[in-house]
Amino acid sequence: SLSAAFREYLRHLGLQDFPCGLGSWNKSCLNGHRSPRGAQPGQEEAVLDEETPEALLELLRDQHSPWALPPDCSTQDRLLREVAVLAPKLIHGSRVYQLLKSLRMVDKGVEEVDEGVLQFQQLEELILSANHISRITSANLPRTLKVLELCCNTVGDLQDLCSQPPPELQHLGLGHNRLCGPSQDKFLTEDFWPNLISLDLSFNNLTDLQGLVSQLCSLQKLRILVLQGNPLALIPTYRGFLVDSLPKLSILDDIYIGPDERQQFQGLARQPELSRSEVRVVVSVGEMKGVPAPSAFQQLDSGSEAPVITCSYFVTYEF
Repeated sequence: SLSAAFREYLRHLGLQDFPCGLGSWNKSCLNGHRSPRGAQPGQEEAVLDEETPEALLELLRDQHSPWALPPDCSTQDRLLREVAVLAPKLIHGSRVYQLLKSLRMVDKGVEEVDEGVLQFQQLEELILSANHISRITSANLPRTLKVLELCCNTVGDLQDLCSQPPPELQHLGLGHNRLCGPSQDKFLTEDFWPNLISLDLSFNNLTDLQGLVSQLCSLQKLRILVLQGNPLALIPTYRGFLVDSLPKLSILDDIYIGPDERQQFQGLARQPELSRSEVRVVVSVGEMKGVPAPSAFQQLDSGSEAPVITCSYFVTYEF
């Protein structure tokens, strides 16, 4: 589950170990503590090897330090480690869930977004790319979410996600999944995503261009759309039909839609017969390696009785 993966992630960060945590090495942890038993009033406890939070923080930031964070660490890693130095009590128990507005759990083997995710009451961005999520229940998503990225999973059905979707969601990333049209098109409307600005459906198995567009037309705030990698993107009039059908769209497949292009395709949306779901793919073999050319065989005289060697090759393509 996502909650279990997050707990393992925290353990791996070592938020309780030097120079983080509530250890005696952190001078700020002693503030407000009672005097040790037997100490006289006004007498301060001598603590060996205590450091100021600033000095401990420098151990995380100095690249020559053995406790330094790696240069490629995420903003999330750095935030949690530094908070564990400056305010270590905040990373204890359920308090740590209140720290994060963005949670990035990429390639962590997550299969389920469980109910424990609701503890992230401030969460606005959830990145779950490259996991093993096939279904996601929207009831387990914080209502504060604005970005949900599920790229490179195995999502094939949007029904559970659309039962109680986060109302403020602005970006939904479903690229490189297993969505098939037209059964999933009905979940891509304003009824479910009233504030959606960006939608990534690339590299799925969507085939019904006209049916999909008829649903996307209801997304009044949609400005960025990615559909490349779907079978419907092979239709010759694919881009022109989308540009004319979605006049508020600004970027399609990472390419800006300018006024000249919009003028060029004007009226195409009113000619659906031009967007037939038929394509032709031409494959040309430019070069083949690893097989002997016919000229490599010895040319025999016409009167020779030696056996003639012929070679033939069978080439297959998998789409």
